[in-house]
Amino acid sequence: MAVEEFKPDPYIATAMNCMLWIFYGLPMVHPDSILVVTINSIGLAMELIYLSIFFLYAPNKGRAKVIGWLALEILFLGVVAACTLTLRKTHAQRSDLVGILCVIFGVLMYASPLTVMIGNGLGALSGAIQLILYACYFKSTPKDDDENGVVEPSELQLSGGNGPSRPTV
Repeated sequence: MAVEEFKPDPYIATAMNCMLWIFYGLPMVHPDSILVVTINSIGLAMELIYLSIFFLYAPNKGRAKVIGWLALEILFLGVVAACTLTLRKTHAQRSDLVGILCVIFGVLMYASPLTVMIGNGLGALSGAIQLILYACYFKSTPKDDDENGVVEPSELQLSGGNGPSRPTV
């Protein structure tokens, strides 16, 4: 059994998101948030179980990736916790800072499955810009008409409610 080309990216991103939400729900950041801690603890446990199974069947390169990203996430969470608890004095300041990070990492979590489809982030960005431009300007593009302003029918047309469609001669 092997993981083939399966990527753990969405599960690594979800683990980070759950860790941040657990930190957000702690009493020193945002009091009375036991449900936030509970649900995200369950989510984190599920992600760690999945990543453990992935780790068992992954080649060495995949294992190194999982360990590296998880270590980086734990280090990042430690820096966030240290900065939040030492630099922010009130619960409101702490919950604002950590809440903003939770929202950012929530968006990254939901976007992480795209790493399977889109290998080039700049390509995805330029493609999105092209689609936005097309949506903005597609009605302003002039259509090819004949001299009288009448568009010639194609060889096959759908019925417009005036009877069955038939080929033009």
